[in-house]
Amino acid sequence: MLTSLQNPLIKQLRKLQQTKQRRLQQQFLLEGTHLIEEASRHHHSLDVLCHTPAWGDRHPQLLRQLQAQRIELVSEDVLNALATTVNPDGVIATAPQTAPSPPNLLPSGVGFALERLQDPGNLGTLIRTAVAAEIDGLWLSQDSVDRTSPKVLRASAGTWFQMPMLPCENLLATVQDYQQQGVQIVATCLDSPLTYWDVNWKQPSLILLGNEGAGLSPQLLDIADVQVTIPISPNAESLNVAIAAALLAFEVRRQRQAATSRPD
Repeated sequence: MLTSLQNPLIKQLRKLQQTKQRRLQQQFLLEGTHLIEEASRHHHSLDVLCHTPAWGDRHPQLLRQLQAQRIELVSEDVLNALATTVNPDGVIATAPQTAPSPPNLLPSGVGFALERLQDPGNLGTLIRTAVAAEIDGLWLSQDSVDRTSPKVLRASAGTWFQMPMLPCENLLATVQDYQQQGVQIVATCLDSPLTYWDVNWKQPSLILLGNEGAGLSPQLLDIADVQVTIPISPNAESLNVAIAAALLAFEVRRQRQAATSRPD
């Protein structure tokens, strides 16, 4: 059993709490039974699994099923030091970062392009919503929150493994490339005369969502084919970006389901 925080493996794993180290090591942390179960269910490989004796006693079948390259028994103190949560449930694993292939938005896909999104809880909630609404993928600007942040993974409630997410060095160029392929570019803003339900979502579309405080940059707003707003009370300044994404995503789903259920 590993009991020392000075153990070289433990020191290396603790570094993964930092964004810089996750990028450097190309690894990220999975905290808790649910996330590890979801990783296994979606065939995302695990490198190192650390668990306490009590966790192993509670989950013997899961422990036998997991295909981690290395499994270590650790003390409660070591497990607590590895975790970013206050009350970890006894297990933490590391997983390799993999770059998913971009989903094909043609002929009828829909995706979200996220610019300078900063709150990990917002991104995790947005991922969970996108999976529920069957959105095809997410594109993130390079200066957005790290998609492998432990808070993002927790807020996604395990749906993280189902959603293709592609960090973009140049989000503007990526959006323009899809536009040239015939994908409709839809930007959200506060003062558009069009509402989000006025858009024809039955065609391939990429929805632009901006920073929580500043919104979209003028460059992305200017290239959009359509600018839409979500009507809200004049007593409110704006909507949370994850809530806005949910409204848009389920309007897309509503229109598409209505189209497929309509009799010939």
